[in-house]
Amino acid sequence: VQLVESGGGLAQPGGSLRLSCAASGFTFSSADMSWARQGPGKEREFVAAISWSGREEYYADSVKGRFTISRDNAKNTLYLAMNSLKPEDTALYYCAKGWRRQEAPYWGQGTQVTVSS
Repeated sequence: VQLVESGGGLAQPGGSLRLSCAASGFTFSSADMSWARQGPGKEREFVAAISWSGREEYYADSVKGRFTISRDNAKNTLYLAMNSLKPEDTALYYCAKGWRRQEAPYWGQGTQVTVSS
């Protein structure tokens, strides 16, 4: 199982970013997937999840209405569109194989999102 996150960077408050996660080593189209983040001095938290079919989604209250999770099963890629970014969204973002859990044996390197003016 390999999960490679990308797309992070520096954004201003109110700005947008789109994260990607390239997945390999398992049948992506059959797997529920999630995004998690770990901010400075905070525990890792799951912020969004999507079922294998794309029909079910979950969002943490802190990102509901601002973030959108999606997937392209043909490209084995998971996405997280982040709008109306806030400084408290600053974190290292990871993708995970599973519904609000990590079924892979280890986490990827993550992609850093920094929201600052």
